[in-house]
Amino acid sequence: MAETEQVKPLAPAAFQIRSDEEETMPVQLKTRRRNCINCCGCITAMLLIVAVTIVVLVLTVFHVKDPVIKMNRVLVQRLELANGTLRTDVNVTLLADVSVKNPNAASFKFEKGTTTIYYGGAVVGEANTPPGMAKARRTLHMNVTVDLIPAKLLAVPRLNSDIRSAGALNMTSSTIISGKVRILHTFKKYIVVGVNCTVTYNLASREIQGGNCKPHLSI
Repeated sequence: MAETEQVKPLAPAAFQIRSDEEETMPVQLKTRRRNCINCCGCITAMLLIVAVTIVVLVLTVFHVKDPVIKMNRVLVQRLELANGTLRTDVNVTLLADVSVKNPNAASFKFEKGTTTIYYGGAVVGEANTPPGMAKARRTLHMNVTVDLIPAKLLAVPRLNSDIRSAGALNMTSSTIISGKVRILHTFKKYIVVGVNCTVTYNLASREIQGGNCKPHLSI
């Protein structure tokens, strides 16, 4: 009778140990899965932030706008007449105030350019514009001096008629400057900009009357 009432205490203990292991394993898996999800979320958020930052930089800082060249003022010196025609022993000087407006967030560094003066479709004078640098969102002014050759002016057939009848000379100018915009000392964009102007010089008042300038761009 005593033998039949004996109990086995070890079996429930072993069963209890296995149950604890089985219960703790899903918790560890859930923790790992949660950590992986959090890590992936952080990486995704960082990638989105980087992408948005790049898009903003491309649309603002990295977006290079075209510099604008203007001829603000023109003066003509030593244009003298003798016996109703142009003197040949004195060169005519044209002084121009040229400005370069840089709308970019980086500086625009340009090399020396050229300013060409036309009269009656012929080139009557040419000079180099000095090199320089227009700072970010600033306007740079520079003086350009062009000597007009009297012999080339006299070679234009309409000169005498303009002097006697109109009393004025219609001339055009073309200024071209090439340079580059460098962003963060890494990205470069080469640009060639210019401006074409038409001016009328009154021989009686010796002043420029009116003027029309049109900028142009070529890359």
